Amino acid sequence: MKLPVLSDFYNARNIVYRYLKPTPLFFNKQFSDEIGAKIYIKFENHQPINVFKVRGGLVRISHLTEKEKATGVITPSTGNHGQSIAFAARTFGVKSIIYAPENNNPDKTKSMQNLGAEVVLTGKDFDEAREACEERAEMDGLVLVHPANEPYLLHGVGTLGLEIFEDLPEIDLLISPVGGGSSCCSNAIVLKSLNPKIKVIAVQAENAPAVHNSYHAGKMLTHPSANTFADGLATRVPFEFPFKIMQNVIDDVVLVSENELEQAIVRLFDSTHNIAEGAGAASTAAAFRYADMLRGKTVVLLLSGGNITREKFCEILNKWEKN
Repeated sequence: MKLPVLSDFYNARNIVYRYLKPTPLFFNKQFSDEIGAKIYIKFENHQPINVFKVRGGLVRISHLTEKEKATGVITPSTGNHGQSIAFAARTFGVKSIIYAPENNNPDKTKSMQNLGAEVVLTGKDFDEAREACEERAEMDGLVLVHPANEPYLLHGVGTLGLEIFEDLPEIDLLISPVGGGSSCCSNAIVLKSLNPKIKVIAVQAENAPAVHNSYHAGKMLTHPSANTFADGLATRVPFEFPFKIMQNVIDDVVLVSENELEQAIVRLFDSTHNIAEGAGAASTAAAFRYADMLRGKTVVLLLSGGNITREKFCEILNKWEKN
């Protein structure tokens, strides 16, 4: 697979902007005062499916051949990638099938179905659902869309990096969540192409550290579990294509705890009245945990998505109200 270059992201934006508008980038004084840096938040939870991945889905599905459109697509997902493919498939009149774990976020499952996808729940986690999805694709001759090893997905997702730089060219550092890696990789390429001095840090959950461990070991490693409520971060193995890019363009991969993710969700709600899911709050969690690294810098936190269930959101608010 050809590594993306800056022109790929500008070309992708021509597709993305037919269907989406740029998302807000706002300065947050409260976080800035607490951390000692100029903190901005990129609100990708304002997308139609409440998550950044829709950008990549539109670009990927737009590049299907007529034969592939007639065949239909299939992909594995815990929900956000699946929603993006379902949204894009509906936009272009293509049949979509999504494989997700048996214990999948019910709101994300319902959203994928409402977007017209056939949803198959199987396996104890994402990786088992992915394996079943790949078998179905081969058996039925469907177009398999990998959740990360797809250049067109990265091209679309990187359009948010173009928006960040155009709104805030003085940015020093982007903090991005990492599950599959499409966001941190694509936006690192964009920002560093525009200004090589910009740093990009990726954030993963302590309970699902496969990408973190692999990055620091310099090779792909499998972790036996991914027991985090932040399903967007819950992978047991890194993906080859984005991992290759990460080794060249990401400045660090850090970890945050489940408690820190929960606290970040509360912080974001209290300060901005926006709802973040676990992965969406990861950048904020990292900013507070690693505040010493940020002092004096201009920092963008990617609020990547807001697809958390009402039950989990209320549970977190009630828990941290008592502490």
